[in-house]
Amino acid sequence: MEARMNLMASPVAAKAFKHIVAAAHALGESTLPFATRELVNLRASQINGCAGCIDMHTKELAHAGESAVRINLVAAWREAKVFTEAERAALELAEEGTRLADAAGGVPDEVWEKATKHYDEDQLAALVTQIAVINAFNRGNVITRQPAGDYQVGQFG
Repeated sequence: MEARMNLMASPVAAKAFKHIVAAAHALGESTLPFATRELVNLRASQINGCAGCIDMHTKELAHAGESAVRINLVAAWREAKVFTEAERAALELAEEGTRLADAAGGVPDEVWEKATKHYDEDQLAALVTQIAVINAFNRGNVITRQPAGDYQVGQFG
């Protein structure tokens, strides 16, 4: 598969995406656990069909020591016993935040309440921002049909 275009070759798009990349890096400074951030990234990317991001986040999770079982079960997390209640709340919030058009009224209160039981206000802010950032990356990659498979761990800093 060939990409439709290289967004980073466009001065305007490159400038905008550099800000999105900076936002992603800033989230690494939050107290939201790395595994939670990456699980959320993977789940949103699966929903959005973003092969490049799925490639990246599965490799980052594996490199960080996550088991193949946990990585492979993200797509079916509701039926899996390998995720903590906090991770399950984050995955549910990621799904609802990614599928906004599927539910009139946005993220249901009960989904938000589950997340508030496991994360403090700063972690919730990081989680919401993480969901927004990964969805921005997914949309740019899917629209331009970015190919997957060549990602190397740590490639983007």
